[in-house]
Amino acid sequence: MTTRPEARPRVPHFSSGPCAKRPGWTPAALGDAALGRSHRARLGKTKLKEAIDLTRAVLEVPDDYRVGIVPASDTGAVEMAMWSLLGPRPVEMLAWESFGETWVTDAVKQLKLDARVVTAPYGRLPDLSAVDTKTRDVVFTWNGTTSGVRVPDAGWIAADREGLVLCDATSAAFAQRLDWHKLDVVTFSWQKALGGEAAHGMLVLSPRAVARLESYSPPWPMPKIFRLTKGGKLMEGIFEGETINTPSMLAVEDYLDALRWGQAAGGLAGLCARADANARVIAEWVARTPWIGNLAQDPATASNTSVCLVVTDPDVTAKGPEAGAAVAKGIAATLEREGVAHDIGSYRDAPPGLRIWCGATVEAADLEALTPWLDWAFAQEKARLAARAA
Repeated sequence: MTTRPEARPRVPHFSSGPCAKRPGWTPAALGDAALGRSHRARLGKTKLKEAIDLTRAVLEVPDDYRVGIVPASDTGAVEMAMWSLLGPRPVEMLAWESFGETWVTDAVKQLKLDARVVTAPYGRLPDLSAVDTKTRDVVFTWNGTTSGVRVPDAGWIAADREGLVLCDATSAAFAQRLDWHKLDVVTFSWQKALGGEAAHGMLVLSPRAVARLESYSPPWPMPKIFRLTKGGKLMEGIFEGETINTPSMLAVEDYLDALRWGQAAGGLAGLCARADANARVIAEWVARTPWIGNLAQDPATASNTSVCLVVTDPDVTAKGPEAGAAVAKGIAATLEREGVAHDIGSYRDAPPGLRIWCGATVEAADLEALTPWLDWAFAQEKARLAARAA
């Protein structure tokens, strides 16, 4: 498309974290925040407990699983779980994108565990059937935020497993159904699928994970911010709204607003349906557009939230990977300047391309309005590339 489009996305926020606010959000949604109040006071603890209870309700977490609020976003939640739980058994570390690779570094270089590392290149999953989920602990990312690839289900995880399964679900929760009974630790952050503000993470523990915590003492020093037990018993207060460090009550209020919206949008089924519909808009555009492709090689494992794309136009790719990277970077920069799409460049460690968030807080109409702009911006960048080569 060489004609500059006229219609614009109403909300141009397509970042993969922090993600778009829920439809209709305004700062007035935070009017009831417990500002200037202690998070340990009854009001603060009540709001934190409500955030825990609503999380359980929207995500349909089993009654016997603990749900807690922990420091440092999803990263803090994953590392808290790894440093507290891993060590008694060998561990399978799965990585097919940058965050999974970070957890590999923790396991291999920091904790120096007996670990087998199972990897796949960006856009693909490894052979999950070859993963030992029966006798070993397992750490994996359900949805690769930086690769646009997700596990299709939890069928590859042994139901009669002896070890624990730790799942980083930060860009899957609230958009993809998690098989709770196959997972012992689930982590995610507020700023991903519901568009909350940053800094806080969620930690969900199965009864088996709690049993490990209460029967195992790691051999390494444990920072206070990671401690989940005291005197050999789980610190139950963490799962009742007594946070380890001081939370932002403004961020808590924003998360509560997002959770209430999620309930009104149909709960988990409604949120998943919205994300699926959004991802379908981009998938259908990719199918009819010769210059772009999905980084995910198998449609069955393509993410419905962090959709990662690569430039496939033969005139561009013939000039080498640097040309494709330059075109993608130019598209993102052009649409940023136009105020049409913010933060759609691929993650810094991922293959060069575009990344468009399609989670439930995004409106399908905004994605439909975006695609002509992507075509237009590509035409501009391809013309510039040809002019430089002339």
